[in-house]
Amino acid sequence: MTAARLRRRLLVRGVVQGVGFRPFVYTTAAELALAGSVSNDSRGVVIEIEGTSTALDEFTERLRLRPPPLAVVESVDQTDLPVCGGTGFHIADTTRDGGGRTLASPDVAICADCERDLRDPGDRRYRHPFVNCTNCGPRFTIIAGLPYDRERTSMADFAMCDRCAREYTDPTDRRFHAQPIACPECGPTLAYSGPGTGDPLAAARELLRVGGILAVKGIGGYHLACDAANEAAVAELRRRKRRGDKPFALMAPDLATAREIVEVDDAAAALLTSPARPIVLLARRAVPAAHRPVDGDPETGSDAGSVDAVAPLAARSEVANAEWRRCPAPAASVAPGNPDLGVMIAYTPLHLLLFGLPDDPPGPRTLVMTSGNLGGEPICYEDDDAHSRLAGLADGWLSHNRRILVPCDDSVVRWLDGHELPVRRSRGYAPLPLALPVPLPPTLAVGADLKNTCAVADGRYAWLSQHIGDMDDLATLRSFDAAQRHLADLTGVRPVQLVADAHPGYRSAAWARRHAGERAVYTVQHHHAHIAAVMGEHGLGATEQVVGIAFDGTGFGPDGAIWGGEVLLAGYKGYRRLAHLKYVPLAGGDLAVRRPYRMALAHLWSAGIEWRADIPAVAACPADERSVLAHQFETGLGCAPTSSMGRLFDAVSSLIGVRHVVDYEAQAAIELEGWSRGADEGAPEYRFTPGEGDPAAIDPTPVLAAVVADVRSGVPAAVVGARFHTAVAQLVLDLAVRYAAAPTTVALSGGVFQNALLLTRSCALLRDNGFTVISHHRLPPNDGGLAFGQLLAGSGG
Repeated sequence: MTAARLRRRLLVRGVVQGVGFRPFVYTTAAELALAGSVSNDSRGVVIEIEGTSTALDEFTERLRLRPPPLAVVESVDQTDLPVCGGTGFHIADTTRDGGGRTLASPDVAICADCERDLRDPGDRRYRHPFVNCTNCGPRFTIIAGLPYDRERTSMADFAMCDRCAREYTDPTDRRFHAQPIACPECGPTLAYSGPGTGDPLAAARELLRVGGILAVKGIGGYHLACDAANEAAVAELRRRKRRGDKPFALMAPDLATAREIVEVDDAAAALLTSPARPIVLLARRAVPAAHRPVDGDPETGSDAGSVDAVAPLAARSEVANAEWRRCPAPAASVAPGNPDLGVMIAYTPLHLLLFGLPDDPPGPRTLVMTSGNLGGEPICYEDDDAHSRLAGLADGWLSHNRRILVPCDDSVVRWLDGHELPVRRSRGYAPLPLALPVPLPPTLAVGADLKNTCAVADGRYAWLSQHIGDMDDLATLRSFDAAQRHLADLTGVRPVQLVADAHPGYRSAAWARRHAGERAVYTVQHHHAHIAAVMGEHGLGATEQVVGIAFDGTGFGPDGAIWGGEVLLAGYKGYRRLAHLKYVPLAGGDLAVRRPYRMALAHLWSAGIEWRADIPAVAACPADERSVLAHQFETGLGCAPTSSMGRLFDAVSSLIGVRHVVDYEAQAAIELEGWSRGADEGAPEYRFTPGEGDPAAIDPTPVLAAVVADVRSGVPAAVVGARFHTAVAQLVLDLAVRYAAAPTTVALSGGVFQNALLLTRSCALLRDNGFTVISHHRLPPNDGGLAFGQLLAGSGG
């Protein structure tokens, strides 16, 4: 007796286009002897499937539980249909109706299968810089609109050859409906301009080998690359880019090479080799003495790494220096004063070819790979713009003719306390959606002015843009405008309201007011948005409250002060300020941020501690500047009160002689953390005074007095720094004990909690004392995650 046949329509929503979902459906249906069809539309993937009840149930279970690796299945809606008969299964054309929403995939690193094709001399895609399949390659950065079909991508510029067309239409081929499919006959092509001639890749590799700086067009924009082990090249790139001491990112060709320069455990290895391939912040490995050059060492800043110096150096000690050139250890100028290196694994076929295949002449083992721009500008992604803006930065250009439609910087993450901690959420992650714990009307949140991202929301989902940058010039504002329009187009969200930071001077907020039209613009206090972001990330409900500890550098307070060391009793719709770091005068605004010794003197003055010459911060401040500062502090002239914990970290960094002047944001605190790791603290314990009042003012005077006493008595800076970190972590616990009556959750957010030492110690103390603690795992704790909190705290007022 033949089993009864049934027919069903399944609507699959989520990240299901451009990720090999239709081939997966086809092969699964064939395996289960099911008839029907599969197609994309604006809602997602639509499947009509017919067969026995058992086979239909198995098919649906596989959809839900075992989708393709890059897919994210949000829901599967099922409708019964009349039986039609038939035995075939086919892939139908994309339909335009449906009125729903499809989720776009992020860009995906080259997969192992495509890397094998790239390296196989017998494969027709051998050495093809644009090899990809349904499991890898560009997505977000080449999409003009959805549904995701080739004609709505920049690959529409390239007609498929017959062989690619056969693969594209063959459901059993892993390139079936891979929209960026191409081969050497029909795909994009490389071009090189600069010193050298011949094959573009060979010329570019030679430029890197001899110490040149190369502009490389990648997936989401141009990078500037140079040999990471060549001190002269790295220092010259730093000078040209006006980078100051800000660390450069490194690219390694593979995990084995990365292990030679940084400490890589299993969790870090999984991050480095994940489809997102972010930059991962990892502790440096010590360079073995045998791998250092003799008679001139890049680690000491000499010019041994320069092109001119290599030949005579090798002549003096050929064997030793050949060893050094094989070592991928980065030059000192890659990340001066930083305990960590930001490392990523080559994530495109072009990157792998730039390092070279086994039969290529040897080139650099590791590369500096930094965004193609001047400091503070958005990344270059259009060819003409790149050749214009990078003209004074690059010695040569390696480009291609596949258009980048959406610029997208590399993501930055670290692994802490058993979880991923994003520092910058961009390539490989954007525009994946985040679930919302409460439904929202169509809303646009414009984020902050530093590390800007924007976000849109509708219903139970939010979408954050890629990293846009600091909103301090016209080019970044244009990038912001383009990013928010593209995000709205991809998601179909048509915002009926906008949300911005409450700071009256933020450029992002001014943009919202200019572009609102008749729509309402709601504002959210900066630190409330930080706490709402971490609450939403962990799915807390509409009526839940937390004790939120928000430590960062700057945020506008409703009392006109600059907040940054805040304890809030917060829910999505409101907050109460329970406590804050005691106000100290911030003299000169940004000048005090760039010169941490000014914050050190402000804290000493506020604490009533004499400015003695044997305190490093006092000695670092010129005498005439000290006189001006003393007058400002006494009179309040040109001063704003601040409760910033970030500025306190700056002050302590200067007090103990670690960093007095900074070249980039948080440099003083980053170097203070680096000095403090692993130090033996000994017996003395620093403690803050909790303070009284509503809100209570937390007094750092006892900590500052102890720091100064230790410094003047010769205690090593590393020990003092470690004691300070412990004091701040203990303060977090003390605040929880004081304000978080069980079962209140403690939420940690703000850029200060990017500090690995502080975050791990704070979380451990809280958990050991019975508290539930939440921190960021999917969003940056810095202002890069602020737009998500704005959505939740500001939507609907």
